[in-house]
Amino acid sequence: MTDRSTAATRAKAAEPTGPSTRAVLGGWLEGPNLHDGDAGAYRGERLGLPESGPGSLAGQGRRLGALVVDWVLALLVAKAFGWHLSGSQGTWGTLAVFGAEHLLFVSVLGYTVGKRIFGLRVGKLGGPLTPLAVVVRTALLLVVIPAAIWDRDGRGLHDRLAGTVEVNR
Repeated sequence: MTDRSTAATRAKAAEPTGPSTRAVLGGWLEGPNLHDGDAGAYRGERLGLPESGPGSLAGQGRRLGALVVDWVLALLVAKAFGWHLSGSQGTWGTLAVFGAEHLLFVSVLGYTVGKRIFGLRVGKLGGPLTPLAVVVRTALLLVVIPAAIWDRDGRGLHDRLAGTVEVNR
């Protein structure tokens, strides 16, 4: 009889009292619910951007493609200057060329070579693109982590902090 009462006590102690760990982790892994609150019907609606066409929010694939083109160009320029790409000089040189390309081209033209190829441009929400916004955006882009964190609309943290947005041309 004591064995039955001990088994019953163990069974009661094993019952979960709250949400399971699996449910908690599953909710976290699924990310934020994009349909709660003022998410808008499409990406960019909360920002006042059109749903499609020129001025609409650029997709992640095209943005990544433009980034790859810009990085390859920076590698080629660094190689042309004779920096060995396997050493630290080449790594920092490539990063410097990449940053200079972004600072120069985005400040003057509103896009880099890669963005031009993929039909993108950088703009500032609520006004013209300022040199300070370009400097902040480029510095955060060079750190990489802010560019890898996106909001509901798909804007990187570097764009949010600089008040900029990458849109279709």
